Amino acid sequence: MSSVLRPAASGDKYRTAGAYRPVSSHLAIAPPVSVVIPAMNEAENLPYVFKTLPDWIHEVVLVDGNSTDNTVEVARELWPEVKVVEQRGKGKGDALITGFEACSGDIIVMVDADGSADGQEIVSYVSALVSGADFAKGSRFANGGGTDDMTFIRKLGNWALCTIVNRKFGARYTDLCYGYNAFWRHCLDKIDLDCTGFEVETLMNIRVVKAGLKVQEIPSHEYLRIYGTSNLRAVRDGFRVLNVILKERSNRRDLRRRAERSPMLDSVRGEVS
Repeated sequence: MSSVLRPAASGDKYRTAGAYRPVSSHLAIAPPVSVVIPAMNEAENLPYVFKTLPDWIHEVVLVDGNSTDNTVEVARELWPEVKVVEQRGKGKGDALITGFEACSGDIIVMVDADGSADGQEIVSYVSALVSGADFAKGSRFANGGGTDDMTFIRKLGNWALCTIVNRKFGARYTDLCYGYNAFWRHCLDKIDLDCTGFEVETLMNIRVVKAGLKVQEIPSHEYLRIYGTSNLRAVRDGFRVLNVILKERSNRRDLRRRAERSPMLDSVRGEVS
């Protein structure tokens, strides 16, 4: 399966559903919500993940990264209607792209399978989207957010990379490398994901800003992984994130130069002179 995300189908910003789903005592929504969970050998963590998911979501898409444990069986037992998709490539970015392609909902939510995210927060993300945002970005450092799983070095690295993105792309992020996000499906047309690794989250955050989409940060609390060990390597992954930032910055300069050299612009200059 390709690691390049194909654009979503054209049409309205979201479809009108036949019935409203009660989300809370103050909110009901028509758009269906898909939750994408990339997982590899997370059978022990899935009970904690699924336990927090609200029952009003439209579907759960589990992307199985060739697990050698009973991840898929546990998921089907916990959520009988779960849509299981086999990941044919490698990396978190590839898994997310695979999951996005399988979604049928108008709103897509990204949730990790290690138990670090609280599914009850989804209501805050969805509320932001139905209130006008295009992209709801989780932040551990916004007022009300927090983390139990970041060392001082990782916090420092995240702050430095976030500062670079804010200055180079005109963003106002308080957190950069966090995977709990939600967005309208139409955003996929604008950001054209082509990244297979962990740095896909940074790429998304940059491209939604470059596309001029309306972003709202959502305070979120990150908990410790419950079972197993993370594949995250602070130094290695930090350099991969930095490489994405520099590449996107370079692409932005190239587009600007191309626009300045365009024939249309040259003709306008000739008419003015």
